Amino acid sequence: MTSPPAEPVSYARRLGLFSGTMSVIGGIIGSGIFLNPAIVAQRVGTASLTLLAWVLGGVVAILGGFIYAELGCRLPKAGGPYAYLRAGIHPLAGFLYAWALLLIMATGAGAAVSYTFASYAADLFGLAPSFRTPLAIGAIGIFTVVNLFGVQLGAWTQNVFVLLKLGALALLIRAGLWLSPASGVLPVVCDHCTVAAPASLAGTVLAMATAFVPVLFAYGGWQQTNFIAEEIIAPERNLPRALLLGVAVVVLVYLSANAAYLRVLGVGGLAASTAPAAETLGAVMGPLGRKLIALGVVISTGGFLNAITLLSPRVYQALARDGLFLESFARLHPRWRTPVVAILFQGAWSVVLLSSGSYGHLLDYVVFADWIFFGSTAAALLFLRARSRRANEAPPAFQTPGSPIPELLFIAAAIYVVAGSVASNPGNAACGIGLIGLGVPVYWYWSRRAATGA
Repeated sequence: MTSPPAEPVSYARRLGLFSGTMSVIGGIIGSGIFLNPAIVAQRVGTASLTLLAWVLGGVVAILGGFIYAELGCRLPKAGGPYAYLRAGIHPLAGFLYAWALLLIMATGAGAAVSYTFASYAADLFGLAPSFRTPLAIGAIGIFTVVNLFGVQLGAWTQNVFVLLKLGALALLIRAGLWLSPASGVLPVVCDHCTVAAPASLAGTVLAMATAFVPVLFAYGGWQQTNFIAEEIIAPERNLPRALLLGVAVVVLVYLSANAAYLRVLGVGGLAASTAPAAETLGAVMGPLGRKLIALGVVISTGGFLNAITLLSPRVYQALARDGLFLESFARLHPRWRTPVVAILFQGAWSVVLLSSGSYGHLLDYVVFADWIFFGSTAAALLFLRARSRRANEAPPAFQTPGSPIPELLFIAAAIYVVAGSVASNPGNAACGIGLIGLGVPVYWYWSRRAATGA
């Protein structure tokens, strides 16, 4: 007598609202808020325009939170944007997103963030520069292993890192807004950048366009929590709440941090700074402040690296589950309920990119593609909603308020960022499109293979 076939292993729903919210915050806050404000100040030249750029970026992030919250309600599946693009536009669109994520967007970001983590850690503990690459590889390895043993362990690790990084940013904000002297603007002179206000309305629009790119890159990442929709308890309720709560916290933190930078350094000092967080806390607390903010960057980048390791492999698993990638990537560990092969491969490929030193160039090539996929995902929601209406399906528990205006505004912002990236570096954009385009023949191969059952 033959035994019945074993039940396929599925994800376990073990994450509640708190872990989901921490995942959103951890997926957004990395090193951007510690570095990008200086770039923004350089490009717009005034304190008011600097804050306005971050306010507008926050509005776009909130719109994105609404859009992804509804998508998470409509399709609470692992893989997030991969599933939405596949269902709303075409399987090729979903495949190219997963391809870009695996090729460089997640793995290259992992390599870059691990090196930032290692650089600050080496400086903090007085280690020689030669220790940076081994430390970075070690960090990738540790977070890879942690996330093999179940989503709960990875989420607990993430929760601890997010709380610590929020604590570091709270210290920075408190020091800048309350502990510094009222007239405590430092006499820093920017001798290598322009900090004058734009001379005309057209100049202001152009300056804001160039500043918007680093702002929105710093705000990016909220979509990653949708990768683990199948592991969130009651995702139709908790996923929208986690997205909106998490994005709201990040917007508040980012605006407060920029206000602290401007109060202590002034717009000229901020524009001239290569480490605005360290200079702000150092101006208020001295060498101890610089040490504390270095520790904060180590914590923040470590948490971001854990988020990438926890979340992104679910996309590759969903891709393989649909028959469009290696079958081993689709398998979940019977006890840990994690995509072990996908996690291990991402870690290994990140180490390869880190060791080759090529991740920086590759990341530059495709980083603008994030916003191509963001805009496409918002369009996918419009298509899914229209299809649902034609089929007379019941609306989801959460719907984007004011639709379709938020989706159209978000798509316009995505086009704005992509156009700005292409205009500022058309060579990188061409290379990026080429790297993503390499996925087209790979998709044809796997789709034909899936169709024939090979």
